[in-house]
Amino acid sequence: MRDFAVAPPPTSALTTLTGGLADSVFETAALNPTLPLIARRPDPSSTVWEEVTAVELRDEVVDVAKGLIASGISPGSRVAIMARTRYEWTVLSHALWAVGAEVVPVHPTSSREQVEWILRDANCVAVVVEDEQGIMTVGTVCAALPLLRHVWQLDSGALPQLVERGTYIPQTTVDSLRRIVMPDSTAVVAYTSGTSGRPMGCALSHRSLASPCDTLLSGWPNTAAPAGEQPAVLAFLPFSHVYGLMIQGLCTRGGWLMAHEPEMTEAALVSGLRSFRPTYLYAVPSVFEKIYKNMLRTAQQLGRGALFERAAATAREFAAAEERLRLGRGSGPGLDLRLQHAVYERTVYRKLRAGLGGRVVGGTSGGSPLNRELSLFYAGIGIMVHDGYGLTETAGGITMQPVGREKIGTVGQALPGTEIRVAEDGEILVHGPSLFQGYINDERATRATMHAGWLATGDIGRLDTEGYLTITGRKKDIIITSSGKSVAPAALENRLRMHPLIHQAVVVGDDRPCVGALLTLDPEFVAHWQAGLAMQSDARGREAREENALREEITRAVAAANSPVGRAESIRVFRVLPQPFDVAGGLLTPSMKLRRDAIVRKYAFEIDAMYQARARAPRLPTADEQVTGWEDADNVFR
Repeated sequence: MRDFAVAPPPTSALTTLTGGLADSVFETAALNPTLPLIARRPDPSSTVWEEVTAVELRDEVVDVAKGLIASGISPGSRVAIMARTRYEWTVLSHALWAVGAEVVPVHPTSSREQVEWILRDANCVAVVVEDEQGIMTVGTVCAALPLLRHVWQLDSGALPQLVERGTYIPQTTVDSLRRIVMPDSTAVVAYTSGTSGRPMGCALSHRSLASPCDTLLSGWPNTAAPAGEQPAVLAFLPFSHVYGLMIQGLCTRGGWLMAHEPEMTEAALVSGLRSFRPTYLYAVPSVFEKIYKNMLRTAQQLGRGALFERAAATAREFAAAEERLRLGRGSGPGLDLRLQHAVYERTVYRKLRAGLGGRVVGGTSGGSPLNRELSLFYAGIGIMVHDGYGLTETAGGITMQPVGREKIGTVGQALPGTEIRVAEDGEILVHGPSLFQGYINDERATRATMHAGWLATGDIGRLDTEGYLTITGRKKDIIITSSGKSVAPAALENRLRMHPLIHQAVVVGDDRPCVGALLTLDPEFVAHWQAGLAMQSDARGREAREENALREEITRAVAAANSPVGRAESIRVFRVLPQPFDVAGGLLTPSMKLRRDAIVRKYAFEIDAMYQARARAPRLPTADEQVTGWEDADNVFR
């Protein structure tokens, strides 16, 4: 092994799990029955949130659990939930855990083939869908699922129907079943994102799912809200992914107030943030990137773009100076910088925080590494975003930034009780209490992933002398050009996405003469950028000039992304695609990760054309020339 890190000792005693995940709802209801645990809106368009207390949530969980028992759901039964992040998800999951059943999360936009595979592979006896579309998808595969006995639809009153069905079941039956659930019983069969190949079902125990939540709640107190206040979290990431489940676990086990936002659209998130006013943000990097770009666009539309950029630069500089101070590498912000920061705090930063509801004190980014410059920006405006790391196979987070010792640009240190190693080839290995029980129905894959209790994550990275982990990419994503140069695409992609016009980026180049990139643009920022050009000419001439200007701007963005790397690792050709990658099209996972293999297959023609155009060039550009590759046939406005 090349590097090794043992977690720092916990700052307080960890919670000891003695039963299942449903117990937290029952225990909170017994200790603090009037504590609000859930905030609900009477309808999706409402900006008013109604609170559900701990005892009200427990009673509904019990009533639904009785209906599940009446329907034949018993300990060990697997029930799929194929719905967006909504209140019923929380009630159903805890009701299923209360009777000892196992939850199988399925993303609601999954294809017919994916749904059939998951329901059959997991031997599901029931599935809960959200709407008619879900009914139609499941209906087309029912014939291939002989074990499937129930299909319940939330929008058609599934929960009230279950409650009515279970009225004759005594509560003592639910209590008896809940008490026989052990910490090592399987709670969830979570299918991997399937970025390549068929997704595999990870068996996660109640202990596995509770462990990172309880560790964070114990060792990171008062980070999700000011001391003495109840933390409030707007849950919008899919519960069909382990990160979403971890957020739910933190809220229910920590006694936090949780609101559900099923829509991942910009308008829905803006409305939810401003009306619910969370104290803490859990998101993926693309959400933090989008929030930043929206701040910039709004400032430019108000004629304050230059002010915003100066304030953002000061925020990053201030946060970097504070980082040097807390890590013992400098004296912190100087007087001039503190004065500038104080001015921008009054005139800019507090207004930016107000756009997020006005109460956000911090956040956590997961799913992939967050750009360091973006992390510095948020820290500088008063929102310390902790970058963490975890996998489906680890039931969520296994690293976190230590409070007061945050090292921005890393994903922090191993959680207490967890150990991390980096192998000779750079692969990250993990050992700890949150590891999964194995892949169901696939012992070979389990043996290939687990080695003497250590999980081979498939991620590559490095540990520094203080145990901070830096993720550099996925082992299988490494690009090897025809000249034999190995390139990790993630860092290039992260830098590309920092440009306001670029929405998504996929770096390619396997067996090619150089590194290339497929780009998609942010349509709202493109429209805003076009409006700022103010070109005076006929329609045809204006369109040509706009496209030329846009071509030059994207070329500069690619050149900027290339600046930290050598020529052999830099992007030499690129193509702008007319449509973004999305989950529905099968090009993104539910956790918003790129399905690289699917993208390369779908855009094989465009990739070939991109490299053929380069090959036709009379000569290679010199190191001082700008990158090329925007074809005349490309039309970024269509």
